[in-house]
Parts: sequence; structure tokens; C-alpha cells
Amino acid sequence: MSSSFAITCIALLGLLSISLAIVVTVARGKFNVLSGSSTDPEDTLFKLVRAHGNSVEFVPILMIFIYLLNQQPQSEWVAWLVGIVTFCRFLITLGIILPKTLAKPNPMRFVGALGTYVCGLGMGITLLLQALEGSG
Repeated sequence: MSSSFAITCIALLGLLSISLAIVVTVARGKFNVLSGSSTDPEDTLFKLVRAHGNSVEFVPILMIFIYLLNQQPQSEWVAWLVGIVTFCRFLITLGIILPKTLAKPNPMRFVGALGTYVCGLGMGITLLLQALEGSG
């Protein structure tokens, strides 16, 4: 995995989270809601808050995984995990914000979540195995 690819994915994930924070702040002003949000699955602010919350739940650990994996040479499939997980984070964000309601499942959310879980676990297991190999 090239260093520039890893850094690009880290930057994209960071920009996603910061951008969502800004969008939530602007929406709070627009809707005159200083704190919290409704739980109506069709409410725009609720969807934005959930997209940001979901991002903040996953992005930091994924950024750490990518950074640590980038510290030593990796097989090409690890770069694929990094690229796919980065794409999936954007996909799940769109899958939360764009549909009319969060009350119904949609393919973007499903694929984004599944890709995040599978690739995130793959990166974490890879790091663990490399650590165990290095300690022996």
C-alpha cells in the first residue's frame, strides 16, 4: 500500500467527519434547534445528526488502523480493504442522509455498514496477526 494512498484515505475520512459536523451545525441554525434533535426518521436534522454520529463512531478507529497498517509493507489486498472501507463510509453517509426516511432499510446503508464491518475487522485482525508475528 502506498503511503500517499493511505494518507489520502485518512484525509478523506477526516474530512467526511468534519464536513458532517459543519452540516449539522448549519442545519441546527436553519431549524433553530440548539441541542438534540427529534427522533422522527424523516426529520432532516435527525438524519444529519445520525450520519455524523455514525461517522464519529467508526472513523477514528479506521483512521488508526489505516495509519498503523501503513507503517510497514502490506499485501495488495490490505490496500483494497482500506479503499473499500473508505468508500463504504461515504456510502453509508449517503444512505443515511438521502432517503426520505430512516425507518426503512436501503441498499446504500446496508452495503456501507457491511463493508465497514468486514473491512474494519479485516484490518484489525491483520494488525493483530502482524503484532503476534512480530512478538515471536
